Amino acid sequence: MRLRGLAPVAGPNTRLLVLGSFPSEASLREQQYYAHPRNQFWPLLSELFGVDLRAMPYAERLREVRERGLGIWDVYAACEREGSLDSSIRDAYPNDLAGLVAGLPALRGIAHNGGESARSLRITRELAAQCWRLPSSSPANASWSFQRKLAAWHEVFAASGLALRRPGPR
Repeated sequence: MRLRGLAPVAGPNTRLLVLGSFPSEASLREQQYYAHPRNQFWPLLSELFGVDLRAMPYAERLREVRERGLGIWDVYAACEREGSLDSSIRDAYPNDLAGLVAGLPALRGIAHNGGESARSLRITRELAAQCWRLPSSSPANASWSFQRKLAAWHEVFAASGLALRRPGPR
């Protein structure tokens, strides 16, 4: 069964585009990025921005990240996959990253959320001045603590010029 991904979340003031690989089963079912309850994407962004995005309705979350200069998409538009693991992705069809980036005049960089997404670095390095590989926000990436992920994500977001709350304990 061929699965189709989600539309990009981006706008003319997008300074950083975070690319995942392909939405999880939960994300496809909910039609929401990073919908799995154990995925740390929204908790990471909540810490980085100093606002609890998880408490907002999904449409409001998206508006908030766009206003802050963050874009969200995936490297794959469609694929075959059983379950949600990146290692199960087969026959993947890429998204038109060049087409999206062409419409993002403020873009400073592209960050890949995890290893499968980072396999596209050879493509994205031609599309943006800076590209990074972030530690995956997926619950499958248990080898990195939340605080270690947060520090890595903070560094990339700050380098992209996004307004962030200062890191550290609350």
